Amino acid sequence: MSYKRFTMTVMGIVIVLTLIFTSFIYYIDPMWTFGHANEFNDRQTVINEREQKTSEIYFQPFEYDTLLIGSSRSTYINPHDFVGMDVYNYSVSNMSIREYWSFVEFAKAQHGEEFENIMIGVDFFKSSTQESSAPHSLDNYVEKVTKPLYRWKYLLSYDVFKYALHNFKMSKDNVVIEERIYNRDNVAMAMEIDKETAEVDTIKKIDRFRSTFYGDNYVYYPQYKEIISKVKDSNPNSNLIVFTTPISTALFQALVEEGQLDDYERWLTDLVDVYGGVYNFMYPNSVTNDQSNYFDGHHFYPEIGTLIAHRLSGADEDVPEDFGVYVTRENLEEHLGFVRGLVAEF
Repeated sequence: MSYKRFTMTVMGIVIVLTLIFTSFIYYIDPMWTFGHANEFNDRQTVINEREQKTSEIYFQPFEYDTLLIGSSRSTYINPHDFVGMDVYNYSVSNMSIREYWSFVEFAKAQHGEEFENIMIGVDFFKSSTQESSAPHSLDNYVEKVTKPLYRWKYLLSYDVFKYALHNFKMSKDNVVIEERIYNRDNVAMAMEIDKETAEVDTIKKIDRFRSTFYGDNYVYYPQYKEIISKVKDSNPNSNLIVFTTPISTALFQALVEEGQLDDYERWLTDLVDVYGGVYNFMYPNSVTNDQSNYFDGHHFYPEIGTLIAHRLSGADEDVPEDFGVYVTRENLEEHLGFVRGLVAEF
């Protein structure tokens, strides 16, 4: 074989392998930049929710009338379970209240106008100075995603190829083998775990909250009201629907035992003062009392997310009567007294 022919053969092999490599990544689309769906990419691992969801919003048509934002707890709410709303769930892991505004502004820019509804999931432990004072923003991700050739360079990434292969295997086997994965409709799924494992994970999670987020580590953030007002002030024509995320009663009891009940009451009061009303799911009730509704006492299963969606959208015939109370200035004191009564039974 001549040198020229050998060189052409090698180049041909390299080109073919590169095409196979890039085509496979494109077909699976683990970074959510192309939007197509097929039987081998309907299980998507979480690589970086901020980047993946921002990519999806930027590169795909974005014609929703309702935006949902929140932390990892809110990711487990199926956006298609809301009745009478076309919802995009832009919730991501460990979202800080300081990020909310930048998420809404980016989504609004892609939408082209204010949303009809903005739903905001809030977590009590994120109201502390420790969790709220540091500046956080989506801006770095927006800058990254909007760069020229952004989505094309991932077609040559070996790391992305490995994620694509993982997604392919999960999709082929039709399994959920991680704490959270998504399908191509932005619906999060959770891995079901056995009761014994859930009990162990819950104990560990409660211990972590006691040692990291509650007790002496918790100081209510003085600027909390100011920060949460920003989304409201920037979206005067949107209907804001605010809700608290339900933690297990065992974790709520730890909150009380660590001395945060007064802070919890201040938090609810501030939410009501800013937004006029809030759907509160975070108190002992028939859903939060049932540990099987959680896989770690902190994150609920998607079935509970469905109940939240139905309550928030008014299609709540299947929602337990004691799960979710709309708290306003008129019934705030009554509701706080009701929660105190439940706490007294611990």
